[in-house]
Amino acid sequence: MLLGLDCSTQSLSALILDTQAGTIVTQSSVNFEANLPQHQTTSGFVRGDHDGEVFSSPLMWLDALDLLLSRLVDEGMDLSQITAISGSGQQHATVYLNSTFSDTLAALDPQSDLSSQLAPCLSRSLSPIWMDSSTSEECAEIAAAMGGDEEMGRRTGSTTTQRFSGPQIRRFFKQSPDAWAATDRIHLTSSFLASVLAGKSVAIDHGDGAGMNLMNLRSGEWDETALAATAPGLAEKLPPLAASSTVAGTLANYFVEKYHFSPKAKVILWSGDNPCSLVGMGAASPGKMVISLGTSYTLFAAMDQPRTDPDGYGHVFGNPCGNFMSLICFHNGALCSERLKNSLGLSWEEFDQHASVPPTADSQPSLPFFEAEITPLAPAAPQDATTIRSLLDGQFLNMLARSQWMGTVPNSIYVTGGTSQSHGVCQTIANIFNANVQRMETNASAALGAAMRAGHAPGYSLEALEASFTQPMQDSLVTPDANAVAIYQRMAPRFDATLKQHLSTPT
Repeated sequence: MLLGLDCSTQSLSALILDTQAGTIVTQSSVNFEANLPQHQTTSGFVRGDHDGEVFSSPLMWLDALDLLLSRLVDEGMDLSQITAISGSGQQHATVYLNSTFSDTLAALDPQSDLSSQLAPCLSRSLSPIWMDSSTSEECAEIAAAMGGDEEMGRRTGSTTTQRFSGPQIRRFFKQSPDAWAATDRIHLTSSFLASVLAGKSVAIDHGDGAGMNLMNLRSGEWDETALAATAPGLAEKLPPLAASSTVAGTLANYFVEKYHFSPKAKVILWSGDNPCSLVGMGAASPGKMVISLGTSYTLFAAMDQPRTDPDGYGHVFGNPCGNFMSLICFHNGALCSERLKNSLGLSWEEFDQHASVPPTADSQPSLPFFEAEITPLAPAAPQDATTIRSLLDGQFLNMLARSQWMGTVPNSIYVTGGTSQSHGVCQTIANIFNANVQRMETNASAALGAAMRAGHAPGYSLEALEASFTQPMQDSLVTPDANAVAIYQRMAPRFDATLKQHLSTPT
């Protein structure tokens, strides 16, 4: 059996796979706010004293790990049957540790808990997370030292980005010189928790390491120029980088004695939540694309080569199963559909009826920016004349245009998230991208991907794991309509012209 863990913004979740039976044995989750109220979080995080600062506590993650494993034991799970463990961590969050970390890990006492033993190892009590937007000054400083954002994107796969680890690290170095001097090791959420499981400080994997503005995509090593632009002496404080399939070692004795795991259970390097979701959605191989239709819309896909977005909107991370993956995020996602539905007084069933009406030759797509957009950087646009048809057309024409840099022509698109339940939305995607669309029903793709990675690293076939655990929903296939495809191909230049005019209009 395989164990996948997912430390997200709001919870720590576990998912166990039985590879012989091809089944998910159990799923369990600890909600930070509800189950660990002593940490006083809202939705798993706390805000800092300065604008844009958002933090989470590594000690909370440790308390959640103890609680989650205790629950699995109380539920009757025989954890001695677990042969390999891996995990997923919210990307970009950094954990700062002093020189006692390694010795403490090697001597964890199963009669105590993790957080009380590891608390003295923290040189910074809280971790800035992906929601943090306090580093605009640091981003500008790093970009200038790199010779511009284009060079940063070329080297690391992303332009200098506020929520990424590099700018967070620079802000800490500038603001807290004494704590910086006391910091011996800087981990990500993923590598920190993997280190705890392995009982030793382990490497950062390529999938999550690529989301730091510090890793050179082509070499797979830390980029010396980016390190120097971020903080002095940073190279000595970072763990090494390694392939996501690396076996970090066997499980620490703490977990063997306390939760009755096998001492032979392997710990595989953890990765980030987006790379793990790529695996958990069955899209780790090129040719498949995933569109997550949640509050924000996210598009990601596997890539053979590290192509980067010349406009700086897309990101390139490591694919845990080898090579690379792209990711693009659109702020104006499902909430736009909900707002329009509510303003028109429609039910979701009626929304889908409108969404299923095909476009006509004179259909005019809307600029789908109810609020300021990040892909591209665009101000909000008036929505007085927006219809359900024009909104969806604008959203997915924009998505298609912004993804051309990837060089990926998908033969299949997997969709998940709230508005993927609408047949009309799925048909729109199929027509605009001219590709088959299938719906995936999972709310745990990151944990599932982590569990699959735990099996893939020691030698399980990725194809066999995908066949067992990542099949689309039955009867969910939507194929493109040739007439609509032709209409959208003629509509795309009109949308691009309207968008260009919008971007050039003074605000």
